[in-house]
Amino acid sequence: MSHGSFVFTPEALRSLQLDKDMLERQKYEKQLASHRLSGYMLKKEARDRYRGRVRSGAAPPPVVCRDLVIENALYTGDLEAMRSLFPRGSKGSLVIEPHGGDMRWAATGDGLWSLTYEQELTTPLHITAGRGFAECLRLLLLRGADVDLAPGGSTALHEACESCQPECAKLLLTHGANANAVSEEGLMPLHVCTSPESLECAKYLLQYGAAINGRSTDEDDTPLHVVGRNGLPEHVELYLRYGAAVDKQNGEGLTPLNAACSQPQELQELERYFKVCKLLVDAGACVCTTDQDKRTPLHMACKNANADVVELLLANGACVNDMDYGGEAPMHNILKVVCYKISHQPERVVRYLLNHGSIRVWPGALPMVLKHCCSSPRTMEVLLNAYSKLKVTDSWVEAVPPEIFKENREFYESLFSLAQTPRSLQHLARCRLRIYLEGRINKVVPKLDLPTFIKNYLLLEFRGFVH
Repeated sequence: MSHGSFVFTPEALRSLQLDKDMLERQKYEKQLASHRLSGYMLKKEARDRYRGRVRSGAAPPPVVCRDLVIENALYTGDLEAMRSLFPRGSKGSLVIEPHGGDMRWAATGDGLWSLTYEQELTTPLHITAGRGFAECLRLLLLRGADVDLAPGGSTALHEACESCQPECAKLLLTHGANANAVSEEGLMPLHVCTSPESLECAKYLLQYGAAINGRSTDEDDTPLHVVGRNGLPEHVELYLRYGAAVDKQNGEGLTPLNAACSQPQELQELERYFKVCKLLVDAGACVCTTDQDKRTPLHMACKNANADVVELLLANGACVNDMDYGGEAPMHNILKVVCYKISHQPERVVRYLLNHGSIRVWPGALPMVLKHCCSSPRTMEVLLNAYSKLKVTDSWVEAVPPEIFKENREFYESLFSLAQTPRSLQHLARCRLRIYLEGRINKVVPKLDLPTFIKNYLLLEFRGFVH
């Protein structure tokens, strides 16, 4: 053996893997620290922007307004009152200090603190743009209002986009608003387009030069991360047409596909998130990229029990048995949420995983799984039909509450009867063929010259009982 070499025992290989994982974690921590530092500097820059402009003489200081008459006209969109309050030759750049607000402790000097109202400064442009008062906004812009003034930390363009007011957003942009202005929170206007109604705003921003791959400060998100996380397929399609990068990772190591798969999804949102993932995958997004915890999009889709996304990822090469840092495969993730996601049809997820060669539950742990998943008999049917034999004992019966047994009597009676009888010859033949086709079942079975009902049987179709 040459000098400096060593035997590659399993222990040595495991040690090398642990060292590699540790180095990767350290790299992510350094990146995150860098993002936080740059975030702090960017927020400081945003806070000082207005003061710097005034000191340098780049813009005259706006007037601070506490006039309730002006505020009332702005907040109600009273155009006639605005015309009288802002005649030709008047200044449109005002800073509004709203009355009221939330109470907070603030330092008053000499080590003293007082409980005061937290005031967030705003401008007439912010008020009218955020409420969709386009004609009032136009009047203020014609009176020379500073289109990028941000005394509260964000511009009027941020306000218009966040409130989904496309006409106001277009007005601001045509009057020179910066489409890439960064707010105190480190967000560009594209980052605040987070709802379906904001699509037109996003279109205008891109037409006026918004950076399609601009990063947010705290999370290091691109606009594609934001719309993926919010399940907005039309936005995703738009951003991809403008050249959005599909595999950029944010501060947590998430790509837009990871972000879409990891977002909690209600039943009515499943289809939207599937469309988003389909667009990203079709655009070339990698289905195997892992985050800091080594979780793939498949791990996350299983955790959210989105069966259509799981099928999509598996069909495009997702690794069914990849382990995250906690040593859990996608199958672990779906089984942990079955009882909370019954309406999401978790049995479909389990079926897709098994048909693509997923690891199975250790037989000794099946009673525990039954106790946790008994409210979804279909899930238990698919899971148990992946075994050629089952050792059904009294602990299995005790794992199913009486009310669940009563609701699903036919299935659980067929399951508990296996304590006295072996599995059927038909089932044993199915298991043997599935073992032979391990990992290829989903590709091979549909091509076999067999009746459809036999193909479905081999693919663990639901029947409502076990035998």
